Amino acid sequence: MAFEFLVPVSEDIIEANNFLSEQCLGRQIQIHTNEEGVPDLDGIDVVFLGVREQRNRVNKSSNASVNFDKIRSSLYGLYPGNWSLKFADLGDIFPGDEVSDTYFVIKEVVSTLLQKNIVPLLIGGSQDIVYAQYRSYDILERMVNLVNVDSRFDIGNASEPISNQSFVSKIIVDEPYNLFNYSNLGYQTYFNAQEEIDLIEKLYFDAYRLGEVINDVTIVEPIMRDADIVTIDLGSISSNSSPNGFNGREICAIARYAGISDKVKSFGIYEYDHGTDETSRAMLVAQIFWYFIEGLNYRSNELDIKSDKSTLHYSVPIDNEVLSFYKSVKTERWWIEIPFLSSGHNKLERHTLLPCTYNDYERACNQEIPERWYKAKRKNEV
Repeated sequence: MAFEFLVPVSEDIIEANNFLSEQCLGRQIQIHTNEEGVPDLDGIDVVFLGVREQRNRVNKSSNASVNFDKIRSSLYGLYPGNWSLKFADLGDIFPGDEVSDTYFVIKEVVSTLLQKNIVPLLIGGSQDIVYAQYRSYDILERMVNLVNVDSRFDIGNASEPISNQSFVSKIIVDEPYNLFNYSNLGYQTYFNAQEEIDLIEKLYFDAYRLGEVINDVTIVEPIMRDADIVTIDLGSISSNSSPNGFNGREICAIARYAGISDKVKSFGIYEYDHGTDETSRAMLVAQIFWYFIEGLNYRSNELDIKSDKSTLHYSVPIDNEVLSFYKSVKTERWWIEIPFLSSGHNKLERHTLLPCTYNDYERACNQEIPERWYKAKRKNEV
């Protein structure tokens, strides 16, 4: 089993954890140690997992392995909310002989966690690790949606070796083809070639500029509600090296929306590196994870909204279509139905309901077809 390749949490962190308050998160986590080994995962809801791989990072400062001790120290020292969740820290995956070896271990570990209905929280170096995170879903044999919070699309060239700036192209073209939708939140135009921007449109993917999200962070909620995988590039956050980006409050709000989504099964933060602001950056990463867990604790379990007898249904005639909207009485969230073409490809069946907003319903009543509905419908027709 791939769990045998997991490296325990460092003794320094274990020792420091013993001096924390009993109420701190670190005292409530089952930790992989040299003495106790990998913790029993029965009853565990969330696991923390480090991936010390960065060999495919473009313009990396060094070849040294990244270290997550300061993130663990920051996370362990936080106080949990009024949560009913159980946690474990599985330690780290160290770089294998080849990057493909690291990918294999990630895929095996995350696949096992998905089968156990445990949500892994990954922290990594190079963002190409997302490819292995995505391939872990192969075992589920269904289409998945990937949401990436990033200033770049990271599409690159699929014919070239994979890197942290080209992993999305590998996800798109490599078999088995399990990607239904890719959404980017926070892209900055000057970091992306026009060819990539055009390709996003051609493939009917979703992309939201940084200014759009900052102006109204609530627009990410329906996007996160339909996501299976959510990843964050720390380069999307404002810093000395990147003056434009999300601030701490905005990125934590985005993480909470990801956590509260009933569909999100894994969450990753990447491009962590050592630097002069490592202590503050480690604390920010810890707080991002905290907000994701906060959202996870308050999930509403509305995966089958149509079968709920209390759900409100609205039909809106528009052009030659009749759009069907559904509203949850419990959370007041909205969905729109996408016509499903029976092509024998059952991987698409779960995508017949698309999360939307009340504003989408209002616009439909004013004879405006929601853009995300149009894109999803076109993808179903392909």
